[in-house]
Amino acid sequence: MTAADDQPLLVAEGLSKWYGRQLGCRAVSLDLYQGEVLAIVGESGSGKSTLLQLLSSQLEPSAGRVLYRMRDGVTRDLAQLGEAERRFLFRTDWGYVHQEPIRGLRMTVSAGANVGERLMAVGQRHYGNIRDTATDWLDRVEIDRSRIDDAPTTYSGGMRQRLQIARNLVTEPRLVFMDEPTGGLDVSVQARLLDLLRGLVADLGLAAIVVTHDLAVARLLSHRIMVMKDGETIESGLTDQVLDDPREPYTQLLVSSILPP
Repeated sequence: MTAADDQPLLVAEGLSKWYGRQLGCRAVSLDLYQGEVLAIVGESGSGKSTLLQLLSSQLEPSAGRVLYRMRDGVTRDLAQLGEAERRFLFRTDWGYVHQEPIRGLRMTVSAGANVGERLMAVGQRHYGNIRDTATDWLDRVEIDRSRIDDAPTTYSGGMRQRLQIARNLVTEPRLVFMDEPTGGLDVSVQARLLDLLRGLVADLGLAAIVVTHDLAVARLLSHRIMVMKDGETIESGLTDQVLDDPREPYTQLLVSSILPP
């Protein structure tokens, strides 16, 4: 372990976002370490999706900043990165799993091409090696390898989500952002996908930030949890501790399932 490994991978300091007069989130701070999974939970409109977009540089904050420890150990302010550097991060160090797989896949090319494109983006050129790696990843996400040349349009919703996960993880990123990764799926499909995600995150030693309204997802996947309400963090801590003994009345309501998703 190097000295850099003791430092956070991602740090947010006082993040706020306003859309005109409408608040997205206010004064949110957090840190995330390598191999750690953080769940951000709250009902619709709580600010959790805005926060995820800020953390992943898809939105520019109204105030505050996000710092990221690069592979060379140097921590950089993401706002200071050039566009090419930011794109490189998304191709190499980061993955982003959308709730709707159609947003994270190219629907008109084959499953193998979806996975292979990420490998080509990091410099791989040997067709045979790329195809072999794509086939291995289809196996890992429980997609029959005979479907490698089929387009995602022929896949079920659960298969599309598993393909999106393969596309994101094939380059062995250090950090993966997940926006409601099991949303819209049948309960039985959700359960299989969660088991798959938990195993892959552990095997690869990934850091991950998971936005969800589903506390069962948060409990299964995350080490720590942040509860958001009206754009602010109202409670945070170890996942089991917060969910088993919530301090704030709002969190108590969430845990008792009184509030709608």
